[in-house]
Amino acid sequence: MKKENQCEQYSFQLKLLMNVEEMKKYPFTKMVIENGMTEQEYNETLSLLELLDDTYKEELEYGLIDHSSLLLHYAGMLCSKLPVEGSLQALEGEGLYPELAKKLLQLKDI
Repeated sequence: MKKENQCEQYSFQLKLLMNVEEMKKYPFTKMVIENGMTEQEYNETLSLLELLDDTYKEELEYGLIDHSSLLLHYAGMLCSKLPVEGSLQALEGEGLYPELAKKLLQLKDI
């Protein structure tokens, strides 16, 4: 990795840390930092979550009850630096996309 890219990554991680008072309250943010995600990977993950959350809400509006395709999409598109189950637990713990995270965790256990 180029020194320039490494500096950008550390700068991004520091910015995240500066906004967090107690890391225990922010398990997803902590996971992002610990796993060395880049800003681009982080933004792509948030975009994925936004897309899946919108899709989940639409499916609920249409009365669909099988949401297993959302879990497959999440697992297939999630940054390889993050574990599927652990990231869902961290999202739920941090209160990010709580309904989606809860549903995907339920689906994982089926």
